[in-house]
Amino acid sequence: MAEEVNPPADEPASGQAQPGQQQIRLRMDHREMSTSYANMVMTHSMPNEVLLDFGLNLVAPSAQPDSQPEMIFKVNDRIIMNYYSAKQLAITLSQVIRRHEEQFGELELDVSRRRKDAGGA
Repeated sequence: MAEEVNPPADEPASGQAQPGQQQIRLRMDHREMSTSYANMVMTHSMPNEVLLDFGLNLVAPSAQPDSQPEMIFKVNDRIIMNYYSAKQLAITLSQVIRRHEEQFGELELDVSRRRKDAGGA
C-alpha cells in the first residue's frame, strides 16, 4: 500500500521549495513493513555511523530464591544510520515529545518519581 506523505510542519510544503531546490513527492510503501515493540534502546557510535539496538528489558527468573534478580536486554532490531539521519531523527523525536508533553504533561524519566506521582494521584 503506497501512501503520500506531507512534509513536517517545520519543512517547506509542496509549492514552497527553497530557491535552487527541486520539489519531490514522497510515496511510502508499507507492503513489507514489520512492527516491533521496544521498551529499551542502546546506542553505539562509530566514526561514520550510529547504531541503535532496540529490544525488550526482561527480568530473568532466578534459580535461587534469595539471589539478586537479573535483567536481560533481548535485542530485536538494530538500526544503523549515518550522523545526518541520526540528527534528523533526534530533532523529529524532540518535536514529537515536546508536543506530547504540551498536551499530556511532562514525562518523568526517573522511575522512582513516577511511582510516587502515580501513587499519590
